[in-house]
Amino acid sequence: MIMHKRSSTIAPVSLLLVSLVCGFTAPGPGRAGDQPQWGQRFSRNMVSGEKDLPGSFDPVNGGNIKWRAALGSQTYSTPVVAGGRVLIGTNNEEPRDPRHRGDRGVLMCLMEENGALDWQLVAPKLTGDPYLDWPKEGMVSTATVEGERIYMVSNRGEVLCLDLYGQKNGNDGPFYDEGRYMAPEGENALEVTKLDADILWRFDMPEQIRIHQHDAAHSSILIHGRFLYVNTSNGVDNTHRRIRAPDAPSLIVLDKATGRWIARDDERIGPNIFHSTWSSPSLGRVGERDLVFFGGGDGICYAFLALSALPADRRVRPLELIWRYDGDPSASKENVHQYVKNRSQSPSNIKSMPVCVDGRIYITLGGDIWWGKRRAWLKCIDASGPAAAVGTGEIWSYELEDHCCSTPSVHRDMVFVADCGKNVHCVNAKDGIPIWTHEIDAPVWASTLVADGKVYLGSRRGVFWIFAASESKRVLSRIELDSSINGTATAANGVLYVATMKTLYALTTGE
Repeated sequence: MIMHKRSSTIAPVSLLLVSLVCGFTAPGPGRAGDQPQWGQRFSRNMVSGEKDLPGSFDPVNGGNIKWRAALGSQTYSTPVVAGGRVLIGTNNEEPRDPRHRGDRGVLMCLMEENGALDWQLVAPKLTGDPYLDWPKEGMVSTATVEGERIYMVSNRGEVLCLDLYGQKNGNDGPFYDEGRYMAPEGENALEVTKLDADILWRFDMPEQIRIHQHDAAHSSILIHGRFLYVNTSNGVDNTHRRIRAPDAPSLIVLDKATGRWIARDDERIGPNIFHSTWSSPSLGRVGERDLVFFGGGDGICYAFLALSALPADRRVRPLELIWRYDGDPSASKENVHQYVKNRSQSPSNIKSMPVCVDGRIYITLGGDIWWGKRRAWLKCIDASGPAAAVGTGEIWSYELEDHCCSTPSVHRDMVFVADCGKNVHCVNAKDGIPIWTHEIDAPVWASTLVADGKVYLGSRRGVFWIFAASESKRVLSRIELDSSINGTATAANGVLYVATMKTLYALTTGE
C-alpha cells in the first residue's frame, strides 16, 4: 500500500489515449448524446465524451446561456437528460402549479430545447419527525432514465417508476391513484391533469422493508439488466445515537418491470451506520463477473455478485458477497454512536459512489461532516479484492482535508476530486502521487465533471469553477452564481447543465 498526503507540487503524468471502465468502454471523442443517469453508465465515473462545451459563461449578460429555469429554494439533486427532457429534483418554494401550496418534494421535467415545464411529480412531505424528511429540502435523489421509464426515489422513501411523458399520453397503470398520492394526509384527492407525473408502480421502502431514513432519501438508482439496485437511506433517528431499523437492508434489488423486491444485502450493516446510508451503487466487470460496488454507512465498501436472472419463486434472496474493504481499519466498529460529535476520533462513512476503472476502485471516505472526525481519504483498491479481506487490496491512499462527499472523476491517468476543506485535487491514478491542488472559496458537496478537456465544479458558496483537465494546473473560469451549488454538472447533447439552489442553467458555446 502507498500512502500520500495532499501536496501542491506538480508531478509528471503519462496520459493514456483511452480509459477503460472495468471492461466497459468510456465515451469516445466527439460522441454526443443523452445523459440519463448520474455519471457514466455502470461505473459512475464522472467523465463525459461531450465536446464544444463552454469554458466560461456570463450569468449577468447571458453569454453562453441557452436558457435558465427557476427551481425552488433548495436543490440538491443532479440534472439528468433523456428523450428531450431534463429532470431535476427541488422543493416547492416557487410553485409552478397553484394547486400545490406549502412544503413538497418536486421532480421537475423540463423540455430540453427551452427549459419550459413539461410536467412535475409533487409529493407531500412525511409528517411527524422532521428528521425523516427535512423541511424545505425537496426531492434530493437523482433520477435514472431508461427508454421511456424514469426510476427514482422520492422524498418519502418510495422507489417510483414514472412515464417519461407524464400524463400527456394518458394515465398508465398498474398505479392509477396519482390524485390521492399528491394530496397531503387528511385532504381530498386532487384532480389529475396533464401537468402531473404518471406513476406506473410504487415500492414504499419505509412501509415494505421497514427502513428508517434520515434527513432525506438520497439515492441514484443503478440499472443492470432487469434489475434496479437501490440505496435505502437507512440511518439514525432524531437522537443521532440510535438505529431504529438495525435489521433493515442498506442495499436492495427490485425488478424494474414490476417493482417486485428480489434481493437484499445480508451484511448486518445497520447497527454500525454512524449517521446514514448515503452512497449509491456502481458496477464493473471484473474478470468474468459483473460486480456491484456499494459504500455502506458503516464506512466499508462491499462488492456483490450482480444478479443475472429473475428468480422463479418470490423469495427475497441475499446478495452474494464477493469481498469487503475497510478503508479506516483503526476506527471503532462497535458502539459507534458513542463518538457522535467527536471531531478527532470516530468511525468513517462513505458518501460518494465507488468508481471502477481499469480493474481498480476509486472511492472517498472519512469522518461524517456533521458528527464525525475531520479526516478524509481518496483510496484506490483492487476491484478483484480477496473475499472477506478487511483492509487488504488497497493500492494507494491519498489524504484529503476535513471531510469529503465527492465522487472521483478518473480521466486518463488523473483522478479529480474535491473536499470540504475547500480544495480541488488532481492525483495520479496509478500511484496516488499528487499532481496539483487548488484552494477554492468554500467547501464542496458536488462532484467534479470532466468533459471536453475541462473540469467543472460548483462550490457551496455558489461559485462555479472551470479548470483544464491536465497535469498543468490552469483555472479557466471562476463564475459567481445566485446561490449554493450542491449537485454535479451534467453534459448532454452539446449542452452543459449547472444547477444552483434556485436556478438551472443550460450552457452552450455561441449563445
